[in-house]
Amino acid sequence: MKQPAIIETHITHLPLVHRGKVRDIYAVDDEHLLIVATDRLSAFDVVLPTPIPGKGAILAHISNFWFEKTRAIIPNHCSELSLQSVLNDAKQFDTLKNHAVVVKKMHNLPVEAIMRGYIIGSGWKDYQRYGSISGVPLPAGLQQAEKLPQPIFTPSTKAAVGEHDENIAFEHVVAAVGHELAEQMKSVSTAIYEMAYAYAKARGILIADSKFEFGTDKAGNLVLIDEVLTPDSSRFWDMESYQVGISPPSFDKQIIRDYLETLDWDKTAPGPELPQAVIDNALARYQLVEKRLLG
Repeated sequence: MKQPAIIETHITHLPLVHRGKVRDIYAVDDEHLLIVATDRLSAFDVVLPTPIPGKGAILAHISNFWFEKTRAIIPNHCSELSLQSVLNDAKQFDTLKNHAVVVKKMHNLPVEAIMRGYIIGSGWKDYQRYGSISGVPLPAGLQQAEKLPQPIFTPSTKAAVGEHDENIAFEHVVAAVGHELAEQMKSVSTAIYEMAYAYAKARGILIADSKFEFGTDKAGNLVLIDEVLTPDSSRFWDMESYQVGISPPSFDKQIIRDYLETLDWDKTAPGPELPQAVIDNALARYQLVEKRLLG
């Protein structure tokens, strides 16, 4: 029997710190947080009323894989504290064991790091308007979904639930976090993207772009946090069906975005209900990218 979708959690013995677009975050103690990847679905920065059952477990599984794989590049927020010691109710542990992770508490930086290897999405729209993305000038005549001459760092604001992220220039990152951390964010993001791109390409997947989030520890060191290279934070394309000039079919939630673009919806809350066929198709793609990447 399929486990019902985890839309919202209520862990009564832990204080709720934040309920985000997809994640519920609880305080464990002064040093640790419990993060639950729910089955909620967000698109265009709006939480939709229809969940994708099992999506949260896939996101957690993929993220944990990449956190381990990126350790050689940058420390991350993963903790040695066991999930079972935090979720001491057997039923609750069984329900959330594939969705939850215990992490070390960090100071979250107020910008998102986005790496783009191809020109698509909001980057394509900005390029058409300005000939650049986040202030990074690009060659004239690029087509939609074309591979960029080299990956570019295009940071954005970190919007609250219901608001929209906006692409920003690198100098805004410097103003927000300081020059040293801004440069480190850029170099680390580039290194992670290039490593992941090569790994995924060998498995028939092109990573068109990806969002990374960072925090700092008590000593001020940069730390990778949140989620890494999941179908919710990245755009994954199948190498076999990829072509320039269109928005290629993808393994991520772009299928949801593409459906929503056909509706008369202004991209503000409340979002529309999704048909079961769209949910099933999206879940199948999440499962396929998990299998391709992790085996």
